[in-house]
Amino acid sequence: MRKSRFTEERIVRILQEYAAGAKVSELCRKHGMSNASLYKWKSRSGGMQVSELRRLKDLEAENAELKRLLADAMLGNAGLKALPARNS
Repeated sequence: MRKSRFTEERIVRILQEYAAGAKVSELCRKHGMSNASLYKWKSRSGGMQVSELRRLKDLEAENAELKRLLADAMLGNAGLKALPARNS
């Protein structure tokens, strides 16, 4: 997965500026990002603190790893089940 240019602290700070009443166009120009990024961050992590946002990212990474491991295990099981069918 691609690493973001913005750290969790910076995202939270930008969202706090937005909540304080700053205009979207000014924020985007000031921080060098798009409107879509701001709204995506707001929908995903609006109102979170830095520690909560880090925990969310860690949990998402762990979940992706567990899904990959499960898919590998299921693929291996399917291969083992197909093996006896070929031998008979």
